[in-house]
Order: sequence, then C-alpha cells, then structure tokens
Amino acid sequence: MKIKIEKPKISTDVKNANFHDIFYEEEPELVNCSIKNSQVDNETLDRLFLSKVIFKNVSLVNCTFMNIDMTDVVFDNCNLSNARLCGGNIHRVEFKECKLLGLDLSEASLGNVLFENCDLNLSNFAETRLKQVCYEKSSLRSCNFFNSKFNKIVTNLCDINDADFTQTMLKGVDISTCTFEQINVSMEGLVGCEVSSNQAIGFSKLLGLKIKD
Repeated sequence: MKIKIEKPKISTDVKNANFHDIFYEEEPELVNCSIKNSQVDNETLDRLFLSKVIFKNVSLVNCTFMNIDMTDVVFDNCNLSNARLCGGNIHRVEFKECKLLGLDLSEASLGNVLFENCDLNLSNFAETRLKQVCYEKSSLRSCNFFNSKFNKIVTNLCDINDADFTQTMLKGVDISTCTFEQINVSMEGLVGCEVSSNQAIGFSKLLGLKIKD
C-alpha cells in the first residue's frame, strides 16, 4: 500500500538560533529557525512549542519535553536517546539518521512523521496514536507499541525483532520486508497484516501448526 507522508514545510532561509535562549521564556518556543552543532542534554521543559525548525547535529539526550507541540520540524543526525516526549503532538516531522534509543513517545499523537535510518531500539510508543507514519530502514528492536492506534503505517526494511504489538491491530500494515526472529503480537492483532511467505511460516508455528512441504 502506497502511503503519502506530508513533508515538513520549512523555508530554506531560516535564521540560526540558540536552544538555551528559550529557557528564560514563560512560554518556550522556537519558530522559523535552525539549531546546529549543539548539546542540550538533561534539560526539562513543559509544553515546548516548535514550528518550522531544523535541528542538525544536536544532542538532546535525557531531555524531558512533556506535551511538546511540534509542527514542520526536521531532526538531521541528532541524538534524542532516552528523551521523553510523552503526550506530545507531532505533525509533519522528519527524523533522519538519528539516534533515538529509548525515546519515549508514549501517549503522543503522530501524524505525517518519517523515521529514516534511525536507531529506535527500546523506544516506547505505548498508547500512541500514529497516522501516516513511515519507518524506513530503521532499527526497532524491542520497541513497545502496546495498545497503539495504527492508521496508514509504513515499515520498510526495518528490524522489528522482539517488538511488542500487544493489543495493537496491524491490519493494513506491511511488515513483509522487515526482519525479526520473534515479535509479540496476538492472533487477532495479525488479521489483515501483510507478511512474507517465510514470515507466514513462522506465524503458523505460533498457531501450533505443523507445515509439510
């Protein structure tokens, strides 16, 4: 299934900014700017607002940005490992070549989001609403998708080994190009999921079927 993901709408002519400047604002926001080559680890901001921002080579490790609001944002070669963006509203955002180990997006709402060549191992999408989201050539090992709501999701050439899809419906999701030894998913969750013939054999073993050639 071909799914169109809307790209972030950002002017190529954006001014450079310093992330730390917003810590003194009552309502922290970054709009129409570029943040490059900076380190902003272990910071906490509630209800951060980002619009039309490019982050390049930025480290946001262990940051807590609860209820973040992001629209038209690009993260290029950034590190958001163990960052907490729980309950965030994330729309038209791209993560490219990013390290997102243990990223927490639980209870967030994602629309038109691209993860390309990213390390998302151990990340948390529990009870997250995902609509028009693409995972491209990314590692999603041991990801948590517990009770997520999927709508028009693409997973292309991803490693989803040991991912947890408990109470998540994979109807309309094509995982045929993904690799895994095992994933946690219920039989009803698999209804309508597109799989390769090799994967189908693996799932049939879960059902207790014995396959004869």
